[in-house]
Amino acid sequence: MKPFSYMRATSVDTAVAAASDKALFLGGGIDLLGELKEGLVDADLLVAVARIPGLDAIEQTAGGWRIGANATVAAIASHLELARAMPALTEAAGEVGSPQIRNVATLGGNLAQHSRCWYYRHRDVKCLKKGGSTCFAREGENKYHSLFSGNPCISPVVSNLAVALAALDAVVIVQRRSGESRLSIAELYAAAWVNPLAHHSLMPGEMITAVEVPAPPTGRSVYLQQSERSAFDWALVSCAAAAAVSGGTVQKARIVLGAVAPVPYRDERAEASLAGRRIDEASASRAADLILEKATPFAFNGYKVPVAHALIRRALLAIAM
Repeated sequence: MKPFSYMRATSVDTAVAAASDKALFLGGGIDLLGELKEGLVDADLLVAVARIPGLDAIEQTAGGWRIGANATVAAIASHLELARAMPALTEAAGEVGSPQIRNVATLGGNLAQHSRCWYYRHRDVKCLKKGGSTCFAREGENKYHSLFSGNPCISPVVSNLAVALAALDAVVIVQRRSGESRLSIAELYAAAWVNPLAHHSLMPGEMITAVEVPAPPTGRSVYLQQSERSAFDWALVSCAAAAAVSGGTVQKARIVLGAVAPVPYRDERAEASLAGRRIDEASASRAADLILEKATPFAFNGYKVPVAHALIRRALLAIAM
C-alpha cells in the first residue's frame, strides 16, 4: 500500500473542497480499503466522510423518502416504514454481504463500489478495465459476467441497491465542486456502459450525499436474486420490479436486472408491453422474452438467461398480487 494522508471531514463542503484528483472518499471502507491493500487504486489523500453530521439520516419527505449516503445497509434493511413503502429496497439491502458487512457498509459506498471481476481484482493482471488492451473474461472464465454490454468489458454491476433504486425511479444527489447535481440511476452508471475503465459516472472529487426516492403510488415493488449460496454471496442474477396498478391493470412498470450488464439493465419495450394489461403468466413471460432478446451469453454464463427469465416472471407475478 502506498503512503497517503488522512483527513476527517466535518461537512460535505469541506470534504469536496479537500478532494483533489488524487483523493478518495472513505465511508465504511468495505470496498476501498481492499482495493488500496491490493494496489488496485492509490490516493494521496483519504477524506473520511463517515462522521459528517446528518448524512446517515433516513427521512420521509412530502414526496417520498430521502436517505443519506452514510445510512448503513443494515439501517435500510431493518427500516420498517421503508419496508412498507418500498419493499424492493429493504429486500435488496438484506441481501448485501453478511450482517457484519451490512452494519458498516453505506448506501453511497454500495452505489460507488468497483467491479468484482476476478481479472480486474487480480493485482498482476492488467485487464481492459485497468487500462490494458484485453477483456480476459470474454475468452476466459466468465461464469459471473455480463449478458449485455455497450463496450468490450463484460464486468457486471454488483450493487444490489442500484438495481432496486432504478426500479423505484430514485434520484442520486451528487455534490460537485461546481454545486449539487441530481442524477437518475441510469445517469449514475451511464459511463460504465460505454467506457471500459469506468465503474460509474462519478468523477474525482464528486461525492454522493443522498438518494431521493419518490413515494410509489401503490407500494408494489419486489427484489429477487439468485446466488450460489443462500447468504453472504453475490447475486448471479438479480431482478427488481415496481408497478403502479389500478383496478388490476398496470399503469406503469419498471423492471431492472442486476449482475447481467455493467449498468442496472432495463428494456423499455418490455415495460411498455405491460402498460394497460393485467400481469399474468403470459404477460410476465412476454416481458421477460423482450428483456432477454438481445442477450449475448458467453461460454460459461449462458445459465443466466433462464435464471433471469424466471426471476423476471416471479417478480412481476409477485407485484401483481
